[in-house]
Amino acid sequence: MSNTQRWLTLWVALAMGAGIYLGATFPTIFVELSNLQIGSVNLPIAALIWIMIFPMMLHIDLNALAEVRREPKGLLLTLFINWLVKPFTMALIALFFFNVLYAGLVPPDTANEYIAGMILLGVAPCTAMVFVWSQLTKGDPNYTLVQVSVNDVILVFAFAPITAFLLGISDIIVPWTTLIAAVVLYLVIPLVAGLIARTLLLAKSQRAFNEFTKHIEPFGFVGLILTVCLLFGFQANTVLDKRFDIALIAIPLTLQSIGIFAITYGLAKWLRLRFAIAAPASMIGTSNFFELAVAVAIALFGLDSGAVLATVVGVLVEVPVMLLLVHFANKTKHWFRSQEAKRG
Repeated sequence: MSNTQRWLTLWVALAMGAGIYLGATFPTIFVELSNLQIGSVNLPIAALIWIMIFPMMLHIDLNALAEVRREPKGLLLTLFINWLVKPFTMALIALFFFNVLYAGLVPPDTANEYIAGMILLGVAPCTAMVFVWSQLTKGDPNYTLVQVSVNDVILVFAFAPITAFLLGISDIIVPWTTLIAAVVLYLVIPLVAGLIARTLLLAKSQRAFNEFTKHIEPFGFVGLILTVCLLFGFQANTVLDKRFDIALIAIPLTLQSIGIFAITYGLAKWLRLRFAIAAPASMIGTSNFFELAVAVAIALFGLDSGAVLATVVGVLVEVPVMLLLVHFANKTKHWFRSQEAKRG
């Protein structure tokens, strides 16, 4: 592990603190940056995510995608967790915390809005950041692409009915602009750019490709740090003004994330998946498509609602929790190596 990865958690913590300080000190700048959007997808964040995931996109080989069918269990596990487990466990844990454990701490109407926001996060599995987590665990880039792509196709059809069922609302408005813009910005554009760069570099030589990837990979770290700084800068005043409520929401969201990861990781081990497939499969179910969740929360409940706050807390919680899980996965990858040794 490089020094950058070894101290990544510290750098992220510093970026979080810097983002809150800068956002509170220079709010106008961050308001202007936050308004640069296409369908609720923030363009500066999208650009930084391109920087983060581009190194992984370089390693995607379209000719190797067909190999995924030889190991279908990883894809099936991802879909099982994303659509049959995560939304419903999120609803249950939200109801338990805010209707039972937190009873009396939060007004009932506000509690219901927090529950709704958490449910929206649970029905929106990750589209972009999973490439970052996959890269940090040295996941199979081709398999990760297939997992994300198939998940996005199902998202188009399953998000509205599952959300409507769990929220008890029949007229769910799907923000198609947000959904399509996110898929294009986070998946299509960086994938095409990566494929073009890969083709041009390999046309020169394998050495040229290796040298380029070696020099481009540190930019992923810079992109992650700046992304965290921006996210916390955008929400600086919210973090400072509603610290108690944020803490209440963050606890069940953190437990839900760890629980989903544990279930997926345990099933991956039981299914004897390769670590390069097991780790990304566990990450995609654990992290969230927060742009979609925030956009729907605004459309259904209003900009100043508790539902929007809950989805925002999901954004703030995700990076530190996912880094913890990445660290755990990297420390335990020998579990999967030993299984492969037995099969070999």
